[in-house]
Amino acid sequence: MSDLRPEAPPANGDLRAPWAAGRVPVSPVPRWARIAAHAVPFTILPSGLWRMGVMLAIPGFGTAEARNHGAGLDLYLMLLFVISEALGLLTLGLVQPWGEAVPRWIPLLGGRRIPPLAAVVPAALGALASTGVVYYFFLSILFGGFPAGHTTTEEVILTVCYLPLLAWGPLLGSVTYAYYRRRTS
Repeated sequence: MSDLRPEAPPANGDLRAPWAAGRVPVSPVPRWARIAAHAVPFTILPSGLWRMGVMLAIPGFGTAEARNHGAGLDLYLMLLFVISEALGLLTLGLVQPWGEAVPRWIPLLGGRRIPPLAAVVPAALGALASTGVVYYFFLSILFGGFPAGHTTTEEVILTVCYLPLLAWGPLLGSVTYAYYRRRTS
């Protein structure tokens, strides 16, 4: 059975009422957690746009060597962009009802409650992994400098596009903690 509230009867002519009914989490999501969860995809987006700039060979995005790339690099950059954004969007499940119960339209599993640890463990590991990778990247640049071949403009654009990623892990970690507290209390 679902942890969601039972469906309410439609309001007078309001066609959105059945859609909204039953989609409210049992315990309320803190406002800060909702804001943090919605911010995660936007912390990932600039780095993805930078990758698209490299892929499209826009001057200032990546080195001249990277801009003279082949299809393999394009595929890698596109997959990295899509996968990282998809993972960022999954953060929304920690503040939405579909993170508490499987949506009804999914065959065989629809409507079943999601055990809290089934969401908390991967989210916590993702927070640790994203924090580790991003902070390692920035620390290696801070102490070792940029790899050879980058112009000052390219270094500035890369830094500006990747700087928001520093917030990804901490935001995901805090939203995961709020989810855990809300679902286990």
